Amino acid sequence: MTAAHFLDAKQLLTGGPRRFNLAVERLLLHLGFDDIRVIDGAGDGGGDILAVKGSELFVFQNKWTTAQIIGRDGVDEVECAKTLYNADRAVVVTNALPDGAALKRVKALVTVGIKIDIWTRQHLPRLYEAIPLFPPSRFKLREYQQAAVAAIERDLAARRRALIILATGLGKSVVAGDIVCRWLDAHPTDPILVVATMKDLVQQLERAFWRHLPKDVPTQMLTGDTRPTSLEGVTFATMQSTPGLVYDGYRPALLLVDESHHVSEEGQLQDLLHVFGDAAHLGMTATPWRGDRYDISHHFGAPSFKLGIAEGMARGYLAQVDYRMFVDNIDWDMIRTASREGYTIRELNSKLFLPQRDERIAELLWETWTATPNPRAILFCRTIEHAERMADFLSRYTAAWGNATCLHSAISKRDREVLLGRFRLGTVPLLIAVDILNEGVDVPDVNIIGFLRVTHSRRIFVQQLGRGLRLRAGKDRVTVLDFVTDVRRVAAVLTLRRDLDAARGPTETLLLKSGAAVTFSNSEVDHFMDAWLRDAADVETATDEARLNFPDFISPYRGP
Repeated sequence: MTAAHFLDAKQLLTGGPRRFNLAVERLLLHLGFDDIRVIDGAGDGGGDILAVKGSELFVFQNKWTTAQIIGRDGVDEVECAKTLYNADRAVVVTNALPDGAALKRVKALVTVGIKIDIWTRQHLPRLYEAIPLFPPSRFKLREYQQAAVAAIERDLAARRRALIILATGLGKSVVAGDIVCRWLDAHPTDPILVVATMKDLVQQLERAFWRHLPKDVPTQMLTGDTRPTSLEGVTFATMQSTPGLVYDGYRPALLLVDESHHVSEEGQLQDLLHVFGDAAHLGMTATPWRGDRYDISHHFGAPSFKLGIAEGMARGYLAQVDYRMFVDNIDWDMIRTASREGYTIRELNSKLFLPQRDERIAELLWETWTATPNPRAILFCRTIEHAERMADFLSRYTAAWGNATCLHSAISKRDREVLLGRFRLGTVPLLIAVDILNEGVDVPDVNIIGFLRVTHSRRIFVQQLGRGLRLRAGKDRVTVLDFVTDVRRVAAVLTLRRDLDAARGPTETLLLKSGAAVTFSNSEVDHFMDAWLRDAADVETATDEARLNFPDFISPYRGP
């Protein structure tokens, strides 16, 4: 690469404070730090980044400036942050030099047992030279990921189009990062563009790709409020920000579309694919289904590689699922006539499912909680109001849930990061979320998931379920409590069970454990719903207004 490295003094100066923070993050990754979390923002207590090295927690205060020196304020801020976050080490990182007052303050703190380190513009280039070419935490590809990479490279070479479908937790960003690394190894000067729909996803993708890229490959973000000074290397952009690239004459050699299920027959993303039609295109998704029935393979071609939830469990790469669907709130007086009425999905859901009491939800959650080692739970609600009400109710139900906290779009990004950090540490073991954890957020610690009266698409269901499927040391399974309120959810869960049965095979020769299962709270309801929905086409992906004609099937169940 001809571009200056990410710790070059000129690069740091022109990039501004936001890119300076990112450069420090990337440096920490190459230095072998773990659990790097950005805490910069209002109320950060003087810290910008928290990170772990060995058994020590570090807090960093990043001081970007256009001047030649910085004062003692950075030292004072990181001293406060060290106390606030109970950190073992504190560091000021700056693209300048400390003045006399800053150095004097550092020496004074040493006399009272507080050590503050300062990494200056003189240290940063030397650190760049010392760090390894790749981060120590670079992933080693699993067998199926190696197969995915080979298939993608084959299709990109043959038809300039490729599509990968990997269930959440199986590492599609790992595969994509390796593809980009290989591409640049063969074509070092090629510009590469990675597009996602949301700013948060773009930020996460850039950070994820650092684990796969050598330190001399520059990366940058293009969003509504961020415009890079250079487009060399790999550019990560929101879909809404890309028209400016087109007008400027930028043309990538390789275009990656993350969450490519957002590609539709018409729209801005489809226009972008057309404009950059000469580039090689790679689509990536865990959930290829769309509500409008558009098939993304029309653009990307048949999937180059595909691995779903059930087979991922069978191979031992995803947590085993204990899925419990509570169907005791079904109105059986209504369901006996539903087959003949031709209800829409919306009408069917409103008539079929009776409201589930909050007290009953809490009772069942508590039973699972007390039977789960080191429980970490995420409950999905439909609205912010519902989530806040449930958080208040559950926090009063038991002292163990006293810190139950909401996580939704009205909470700032910084507060979300701090909250997720507390969730990993166990100080906030119960989160009540509204969609914010659907895409692009890694929460491998969760071992209990609850669906509370949600009525979502198959795609969102699989995304939310996927939050609990990631493996982690000490965790091999996730328990799912589904208080179903949507006939599509029942159909999706039945499909999951059939997939699990197929993956297990008649002799259980695969790794799927016998404990991985999908169960209904009422076995007769189970048999009825399986037979009733099996013959109803496209239930899982039907819209609210779709009219369904079910077979005239009489249940043996004679409940109230």
